[in-house]
Amino acid sequence: MESETLLARITDYASRPDPYPLYAELREAGPVAQQTDGSYLIGTYHEIAALLHDPRMSVDPRTRGDVTHKPPFLRLDDPEHHRLRTLAMRPFGPPHSPGRVDSMRGEIDRITGELLASFEAGRRIDIVDDFAYPLPVTVICRLLGVPREDEPLFRAWSDALVAAADVRPDDDSTETDKAGDQARMEMGGYLVNLAEQRRGDPGDDMLSAFINEPDPTLRLTQEELAETAVLLLIAGHETTVNLITNGALTFLRQPEQLDLLRREPDLLPRAVEELLRYEPPVHMRERVPRADMDVAGIKIPQHASVILALASGNRDPMRFHEPDRFDPTRVDNQHLGFGSGIHVCFGGPLARVEAYAALGALIPHLGSARLIEDPPPYRQNAMLRGPRHLSIQL
Repeated sequence: MESETLLARITDYASRPDPYPLYAELREAGPVAQQTDGSYLIGTYHEIAALLHDPRMSVDPRTRGDVTHKPPFLRLDDPEHHRLRTLAMRPFGPPHSPGRVDSMRGEIDRITGELLASFEAGRRIDIVDDFAYPLPVTVICRLLGVPREDEPLFRAWSDALVAAADVRPDDDSTETDKAGDQARMEMGGYLVNLAEQRRGDPGDDMLSAFINEPDPTLRLTQEELAETAVLLLIAGHETTVNLITNGALTFLRQPEQLDLLRREPDLLPRAVEELLRYEPPVHMRERVPRADMDVAGIKIPQHASVILALASGNRDPMRFHEPDRFDPTRVDNQHLGFGSGIHVCFGGPLARVEAYAALGALIPHLGSARLIEDPPPYRQNAMLRGPRHLSIQL
């Protein structure tokens, strides 16, 4: 049956510009579709949402013996995940109070303005290279305390780490994984060394806060500091690049909605949530059952690979009215754009703040802009899906 090859077809690079017909095929096949590689692909909203909150589902690759080393806390289960996530969040400020992200709003607006200063009528601009990538990388580097001259180091490291994190069925990923491990080691070593330079002489940055934590029970080990700092840097910009770029592409493809947002800028926060549903930056997440379990009448065995197609759930007509329509006025929008449950995207709050600033400032420049290439060239990654370039003529 064709449903048994859906994951391979979705992750095929040829599907990157428009995987949504395949997601529709997945939902029509039923809530659960077993794949030829032994994995289980799930594309319906209610089943995905339930599994994201199900404590029987593990994110830790050690659950099935894939790796022996301790993964970053993004790939840990509670209680260890909760401990490290809580420690990583502390420099952002207490929950439900103005924190470091909120204090960065003025700086984010300033960086956005600097990047848009070159957007002049008649110019050809690459939204990714000239705007959507440098904005979040600059912001997260400022938050961590990375010197401006070292910011370019992170692009190659990030690309290698993201490639290693992709869903790759029936693929020999040895070289990709090796490159990812090497990038993680180099980036982690750099960030730990930078943190050590602030020991006893802290600045107003997160690395200083980590290395100078006065409470010994709350201190990160050197390994935990390296993994946490790397994760913060990746989570702090990868999703945002896609969110901003997918947003610009959606606006350019739908001039009537762009015009609506230009007339009613107060709709922007709702429009960003709709983008997270309609063209999410994260398309899939993997889980591993700790024991045999039943999902919609299908038995999924212990330690199987379960792929939750978040982007498919976001287009499920059983949950959303006219799901294939981009509607910036949509109110009922409990999307899966950043996942859900205890592993909800760590960089989500920062991504939202940056998207409000970036898209709000970009919209006035898009009214007369023209797409150079549609569809644009996409990044290889199927899990973190977004254009590699988005060239426009202003």
